Amino acid sequence: MRIVVTGGAGFVGSHLCDRLLADGHEVVCVDSLITGKREHADLLAENPAFSFIEHNISQPFYIDGAVDAVMNFASPASPIDFPKYPIQILKVGALGSLHSLGVAKVKGARYLLASTSEAYGDPEVNPQPETYWGNVNPIGPRSVYDEAKRYAEAITMAYHRYHGIDTRIVRIFNTYGPRMRPEDGRAIPQFVGQALAGDPMTVHGDGSQTRSFCYVTDLVDGIVRLLLVEPPFHEPVNIGNPNEMTVLDGGADQGADRLLQRHQVHRAAGGRPQRPAARHHARAGAPGLVAGRRGARRAGPHDRILPNRVGPRPNRSFFASGDAMVAFRGRAFLLGGRAR
Repeated sequence: MRIVVTGGAGFVGSHLCDRLLADGHEVVCVDSLITGKREHADLLAENPAFSFIEHNISQPFYIDGAVDAVMNFASPASPIDFPKYPIQILKVGALGSLHSLGVAKVKGARYLLASTSEAYGDPEVNPQPETYWGNVNPIGPRSVYDEAKRYAEAITMAYHRYHGIDTRIVRIFNTYGPRMRPEDGRAIPQFVGQALAGDPMTVHGDGSQTRSFCYVTDLVDGIVRLLLVEPPFHEPVNIGNPNEMTVLDGGADQGADRLLQRHQVHRAAGGRPQRPAARHHARAGAPGLVAGRRGARRAGPHDRILPNRVGPRPNRSFFASGDAMVAFRGRAFLLGGRAR
């Protein structure tokens, strides 16, 4: 298959390109590099089945030649991006989805949209099934991302119903792994980065709130299965790890220590969890954007549809998959640099 991946130089998108190439597909990566990294694309540049186009899909674009699938992963997705790129996020969710769907329509290609658990807002149902419509604040500080993805889902379903395009929608839950930005603002890269640097690790609230952490290759495996499953399933599908753990167990206390010990890396004295008085992100100008989802007590997928439709989902253990995260971060921090 010849597959277009928008946002293919980003965290999840670059791992998706890796997987598709490994499976023998041809990949056309389209990325504006607003938050994606050129070096992610450069890692694949020597593969003759890979090509890169620097373009913002909020503007119309065209792909020469046949296209079998379009996978839309284009959007800043980190909490630190929401106050920094609010208009760009709304544009890529609306116009970017329109233009990428247009490519799929012209080429007769199937289409997969990367949506998010943020579509559920501040959920009053835990875990969240795909049938749950959510509890959303349309004007809050995170609304630019939430509403952009909700609109993207709506226009994707409209193109399916009106134009008959073969569409699929994945709602992605908390994911971690190599190539995350250390300043990402989410729990795992924050904890690993602070631990490796010997800094105190910040825990918002009392640390008893739970998260489900899914390793990026497990996520990508589910996404590829959803793209290829026949007969197709057009409505949203949750992909994530349904096994929850507290934030303290997951990184800021036992988790980070165990991961670092496995790699014989020792953080500096005093690098213990600390709890700020206010439940706010440490960076100025981003109130309420805490590590994890809004400080909610619970956040996890209810993903019965995925195994029923596309087969069992792999589930690497937190500590086994955390090895790659620590190794990736450790090389950069121990060399005095920052991972990109």
